[in-house]
Amino acid sequence: MTNRGGLTLRQAALFAGLGYLLNPIPYAEFSLMPKLVIPGHIDQTVANIGAQPDVLLTAIFCYLINFIGDIVISWALYYLFVPVNRAISLLAALFRLVYTAVGVVAMLKLVTVYRIATSPDYAKLFGPTQLQGNVDLLLRSFRYEWTMSLVIFTVHLFLLAWLVYRSGYLPKVFGPILAVDALCLLGLMLQPYLWPQAEIGWLFILTFAELVFGLWLLVMGWRIREPASA
Repeated sequence: MTNRGGLTLRQAALFAGLGYLLNPIPYAEFSLMPKLVIPGHIDQTVANIGAQPDVLLTAIFCYLINFIGDIVISWALYYLFVPVNRAISLLAALFRLVYTAVGVVAMLKLVTVYRIATSPDYAKLFGPTQLQGNVDLLLRSFRYEWTMSLVIFTVHLFLLAWLVYRSGYLPKVFGPILAVDALCLLGLMLQPYLWPQAEIGWLFILTFAELVFGLWLLVMGWRIREPASA
């Protein structure tokens, strides 16, 4: 059975799982960006970007691919949870799309960094000090905006957790797990603003639940049975 004008639950699960695979952000965040950005040493950071512009460009495309995947996931999860509650499913999709939009705006700061740091014209125009100041401002703006986008994303996760728990055709255990994921991610994103001295970096380990959920959809989603009310 197909949701009116849309996908079957199995199709929606497959597309959502494929969307989750389009997530090279961990590679960008934990492998590529640390090669370039040296905290507290913007001169070295600018030198790194100038010497390895391909690394920054690869990171930018990693973020872009992830955001494309987020659009696919928003679309697929909406149809996956329409039988549970159409309004909440739509709201969850909208929060993920808003997060994606804010994330894209943040990513464009990296595009500007790439242009400034790799163009000889900007080096002549600004001089070393101004060039470094502009790059530092853009990198910090990217990080702040990316953090705020993830705060919005946690709202999506809370709604997703509720939908999973109430669905009846997905493992209920993913509901509480996703809620814990959302709480941990929210704590990590707000930590610099609300409790800067707290040592909560270990919570990062608990923020991969959504990826496990996506893998389950991709591998086991073909077993989902359509509810009679669909």
